[in-house]
Amino acid sequence: MSGSRRAVSAIKIFARGYAKRPEDSIDPTKEIIRRTMYPSNIRNRSSPHGGWRHDAGRAIKFAMPSKEAHETIERGYMLYKRHLRKTRDAEIARKFAAMRDAMETLAEIDPHLYQEANKKEDLRQRLPAEEKLAKSMKMTQTRALDARIRGLFPRELRVPTDTPSRNGWNYTWNPFPRPL
Repeated sequence: MSGSRRAVSAIKIFARGYAKRPEDSIDPTKEIIRRTMYPSNIRNRSSPHGGWRHDAGRAIKFAMPSKEAHETIERGYMLYKRHLRKTRDAEIARKFAAMRDAMETLAEIDPHLYQEANKKEDLRQRLPAEEKLAKSMKMTQTRALDARIRGLFPRELRVPTDTPSRNGWNYTWNPFPRPL
């Protein structure tokens, strides 16, 4: 009986390891993935798309043989940047002159509209009409009035979307009148 148990246990041990791959072999699919993801750095020929050249050091050495050539290229690039900057500044000056001429024309045609266009006001202060309106408002509306700065894009305005919000439409919301 003890001999048959040994034979059964030997068969079980052999049966457990029969499908086990040998330790020294590597899965070919993993090897292909490894080669694709991590190619070797040893290159012995130029690539067809020009990504690597074995003679790159020598080519660079012949391309820029001296410090003088490098400085000449740098000066040329600085000259190019200066040319771009001057054309950009000339365009801005032209636009500013056109704006100034338009404002002078507006001052001649309609002085009141010119004054309104150039009026400087402190946006942090409320207008008298706003203060009068704030006294009759609820606290939430007063806070909304304080949050809204004249001349800026209104915060309570929603971005138009293709679909409604998850909560649906708020039918009770009413914009309060603003003295602007």
